[in-house]
Amino acid sequence: MPDADAPFVDRARRGDTRAFEMLVLKYQRRIERLAARMVRDTDLVPDIAQETFIRAWRALPQFRGESAFYTWLYRIAVNTAKKALVEIRRDPVVTEAALGSGDDAEEPSRVENELTDGETPEAVMASKEVAAAVNAAMEALSDELRQAITLREIEGLSYDEIADVMDCPIGTVRSRIFRAREAIAARLRPLLQTREGERW
Repeated sequence: MPDADAPFVDRARRGDTRAFEMLVLKYQRRIERLAARMVRDTDLVPDIAQETFIRAWRALPQFRGESAFYTWLYRIAVNTAKKALVEIRRDPVVTEAALGSGDDAEEPSRVENELTDGETPEAVMASKEVAAAVNAAMEALSDELRQAITLREIEGLSYDEIADVMDCPIGTVRSRIFRAREAIAARLRPLLQTREGERW
């Protein structure tokens, strides 16, 4: 299938900033979501996203269209986030966002105050526990495993696209995703066994 972004990319390569702005609008949230999963510090996410788009704009003349634009953009985002992680490790200043447990007051649960049809307090609590376990499992993964599973399960990239983004063989991608899924399943298994036979 033709790349839907190609007309905007072509115009942007010729210096059309409005065309590039359209690409930024289309992918900004996805790039921010990817960065948040990689660095786990909400304070850094906007900077990483901005740096990603700046780098993409500067590198557009070298973009050959051998892969889809968003695959190319994700690769830039992954490398930008990796650079940020290296800088964090060199100067490990712990921010409040990095210390947060993920249950920020800014993001209250949508189910706390009102239940939808068919929901019970027990079902809501169970779903919260599962979500917390999945998030904890994701946080415990190595950077490479977390990147791979995020690109696959959250961003919906194919194995070929992930191999391109992560600059590694497709076999390595499959292995990383398998290991990430196993690690997440291991975290969930005790929780699910305590409610065996119940519908979630």
